[in-house]
Amino acid sequence: MRIAAISDIHGNLAALDAVLADIARRGVDLIVNLGDIVSGNLQPRATAARLMALDFPTIAGNHERQLLGDPARMGESDRYAREQLLPQQLAWIEALPATLRLTEDAQDVLLVHGTPTSDLVYFLDTVTPQGSRAATVEEVLQRAGTADAALILCGHTHMPRKVVLPDGRLIVNPGSVGLPAYGDDHGYPHVMENGTPHARYAIVERDARGRWSAQLHAVAYDWEGTAQLALANGRPDWAVALRTGRVA
Repeated sequence: MRIAAISDIHGNLAALDAVLADIARRGVDLIVNLGDIVSGNLQPRATAARLMALDFPTIAGNHERQLLGDPARMGESDRYAREQLLPQQLAWIEALPATLRLTEDAQDVLLVHGTPTSDLVYFLDTVTPQGSRAATVEEVLQRAGTADAALILCGHTHMPRKVVLPDGRLIVNPGSVGLPAYGDDHGYPHVMENGTPHARYAIVERDARGRWSAQLHAVAYDWEGTAQLALANGRPDWAVALRTGRVA
């Protein structure tokens, strides 16, 4: 069983297309989408249309929840997406589950955005007054709680990581397809930076003994063209992140 995990596309259709082409070249049994799909000043409507047609198993991220809320309380990225999306696309987003357990041949796989209980808590990273860092195994174990899946796929932080817990559970964050760096103040002010502009995703594979492993992939695409689109749509901060993988 080979599964490609994509997450945090943020309306970056060029990056999504490049990742899907790379996945097709490598070959998988299933593609899953871990949320934060359209929010941002890029191509939310076209991105939603592409993914609705493909009909991958998909969960909502915190930005799906936020862009369905009160427009007066939205940030710029959610507001832009909300204004661009068609009614049927908003209905699709509203119907997405917060978590999802795969069935049939992959019953031990759980999809979450943040952690099994929150779409805002970082799973494999920890924010402190000094900034962000990779989470310890003890922190990851606490956040995993009693989730009984052998493989848990998560997103949210945009940082590609994988951690094996002492009990054998594998936690994988594929990184972000569409936004390689951002700044946030949830918990404490911090930045999340990949350091390169590549689109990220993961392929997880279960062997004959039922053990899961993960490979993290980085894909080149036309990030300069996407940065120019971000500039044209009023987001010079995103243009820097898209070009460099770092926060301005």
